[in-house]
Amino acid sequence: MLKLKVPDMTCGHCAGVVTKAIQSVDAGAEVGIDLKTQTVTIAATSDAAAFTQALDVAGYPATVAA
Repeated sequence: MLKLKVPDMTCGHCAGVVTKAIQSVDAGAEVGIDLKTQTVTIAATSDAAAFTQALDVAGYPATVAA
């Protein structure tokens, strides 16, 4: 399970774009969005770098959350 902090994710539209970006890397990824804490939880086999790169390209820079 991977947890990412996405500070620019503030609304439902943002959450949809973030989800699509993650699933563009791994179509089978299970994505959990928490807008209140601006975190994304991902259950997938791809590595964090691939997801953060896809989110950066989509306009939502992310970092690995503690």
